[in-house]
Parts: sequence; C-alpha cells; structure tokens
Amino acid sequence: MTKQELIDLITQRLQTLTPSYFDLVDESHLHAGHAGAQGGASHFRLIISSDQFDSLNTVAKHRLIYQQVQDLMPHPIHALAIEIV
Repeated sequence: MTKQELIDLITQRLQTLTPSYFDLVDESHLHAGHAGAQGGASHFRLIISSDQFDSLNTVAKHRLIYQQVQDLMPHPIHALAIEIV
C-alpha cells in the first residue's frame, strides 16, 4: 500500500464519524530512524472535530477513532497522535 493509499484509507474510515473538521498530517519524516518507523510504518497526527464527540470524555473519543483504524496498527500505522478540536 502506498503512503497516499494509506492516507486515503484512514480518511475514508474516519468519515464515519462525520467530522466537522478533519486534518490528517503525515509526520513520518519526524520519526526517521525510530524503531517504530522500521519497515515503513507511518506516524500521523489527526486533528478532528465531530458532533459524535459531544458528551464523551477524552478516552471515549479516542476509542471511537481507534475503532476505525485498529486493524492498521501497529503496521502500517505505527503511531496516531490525536487532537480533538
């Protein structure tokens, strides 16, 4: 899977949360040489807002997100930093 195909797949899966704001940033280059980056695993930063997060605590919000991509971790996604806005 190419990096762009991975980005498209993550984006598509997270659309189930009907985000009002969505930005997925590839930060893999910041982790070059890191053990988790070996074998092409990627590091991403997700900045997201969704009405589905209303009345949920932070852990519950993160769980909703991780449910959509859990089969992609730890490879091809090594790390996913999440910012809820």
